[in-house]
Amino acid sequence: MKHAAWCLLLSGCLAPSSGPTAPRSELSPPPSTAEEIGSTRNARVALPRRAEREPLSYFAADLSEEELRELGRIAPGIRVVNGLTREEALRRAPEAHGIDGRYATPEFLRAAENLVWVQAQSAGVERYLSVPELTGNPRIVLTNLRGVHGPAIADHAFAMLLALTRDLPVHLAGRAEGAWRRAGSGLLHPIALQGRTLLVVGLGGIGSEVARRAHGCRMRVLATRRSDAPAPPYVERVGHPEDLLDLLAESDVVVLCVPLTPETERLFDARAFAAMKPGSFLVNVARGKLVDTEALVEALRSGRLAGACLDVTDPEPLPSDHALWSLPNVVITPHVAGEAELTEERAFALFRENLRRFDAGEPLLNVVDEEAGY
Repeated sequence: MKHAAWCLLLSGCLAPSSGPTAPRSELSPPPSTAEEIGSTRNARVALPRRAEREPLSYFAADLSEEELRELGRIAPGIRVVNGLTREEALRRAPEAHGIDGRYATPEFLRAAENLVWVQAQSAGVERYLSVPELTGNPRIVLTNLRGVHGPAIADHAFAMLLALTRDLPVHLAGRAEGAWRRAGSGLLHPIALQGRTLLVVGLGGIGSEVARRAHGCRMRVLATRRSDAPAPPYVERVGHPEDLLDLLAESDVVVLCVPLTPETERLFDARAFAAMKPGSFLVNVARGKLVDTEALVEALRSGRLAGACLDVTDPEPLPSDHALWSLPNVVITPHVAGEAELTEERAFALFRENLRRFDAGEPLLNVVDEEAGY
């Protein structure tokens, strides 16, 4: 208990307090702000606005009445059209200046002659970048939800990892059967995370949250990223993508947080698995296509990897007869790592600020670099 509490405290999951503790029903995370979530890298004005501003239209998919009132207050020059079906939106496409990315079909984009902004509803944008009507139109600014899902996905990554490092699957099965199994599974050998080395592949919004939690658990933290920005205080060393194979040899846990691009597709193939430290763990909370699934199955069966934690797979959904389901050292969840009330709150905070900026003619946050792929 002492180590678990220390791990949570340092990772920011618990905060020290000098005053009395509120009842759990009253506890809630502090409100998220767009400034702590959104990135100004590549920030760009979607549509310059004059002092005498003409109303703009934004097509939203599923906002609540309370959210609509708040948006009307902070962006009075934007008419938010809420809850259209795709067919209805297509008929009204010429009206739209901005849209929720769920409406961004090739047919809509061809008809939307006034469209200048598409807000993707995910951090990964590979689906959007495969649409020529979007990427081939320099008039349209694409923004994403980078940074929004980080806390929830990082929590999920550690939940899956701890399930394996503490041999929890056998005990969960024992609970269902009413069986007391102190001997454990005999397949997974419990280990402590303290003192182990964790490598974050892709130190972006999600990767940084994973790194913070690893540091809080007293792990040694390494990372890769494309930029030359200095390592944050909770990361011992940051390498470039070309340093990956060397860093894999040092790491007990490897967490994939990079976006899916042509350069990262099947980044983890047989060569990468051969470079990994024997008995290490792979955690994938990014995209299934980052991993060569056949090579992963072989690395697990051979004992090269101690286990794998997969919130994403290739193919996805994973077929019921796939070999991964039968491996006892694998935890699989169906692409749900980002789900949390905090994720919804952070997504609205970012969208709210971008809609305000859109109305004011200011640069939008989280603008996607289409060449880089994220």
